[in-house]
Amino acid sequence: MNTPYTVRTAEDHAGREACFAVRKEVFVVEQGVPQDIEYDAYDAVAVHVLAVREDGVPLGTGRLLHGEAAAAKTGQDASVGSLGRLAVTRAARGLGVGVALVRAIEDAARARGLAAVDLHAQTHALAFYERLGYEAYGPEFPDAGIPHRAMRRVL
Repeated sequence: MNTPYTVRTAEDHAGREACFAVRKEVFVVEQGVPQDIEYDAYDAVAVHVLAVREDGVPLGTGRLLHGEAAAAKTGQDASVGSLGRLAVTRAARGLGVGVALVRAIEDAARARGLAAVDLHAQTHALAFYERLGYEAYGPEFPDAGIPHRAMRRVL
């Protein structure tokens, strides 16, 4: 099957801006997350991945935190990375973009020697992550007013 998009690490300013534009569209505009909490200091040190349509239109993004940046989200376990800010534009949903982004983030985690990846999933997305091998743990908690659960996948 010919895939109409590619997934890559966003390493330059334009790539990161494309990631931020997708996050704004999905989290700020669509889900009502306040813009001042959507972007944070971790963006400067995260590995950002970006799905881009053949014509250059950004379709989705996600980020990996590792090392010190991930410590507060992974119970201080340096062998665990933190997947976050996974967002796929409404027009691109159902094309496999989310799965491709998660797998790219896992590949980035493996390349950095990490043994597992944690994430905080919106509860409506639990089944999506479960299909990808993640297991929920701990109680439900609110983040930006949206119910979440912690999940982990051993790589």
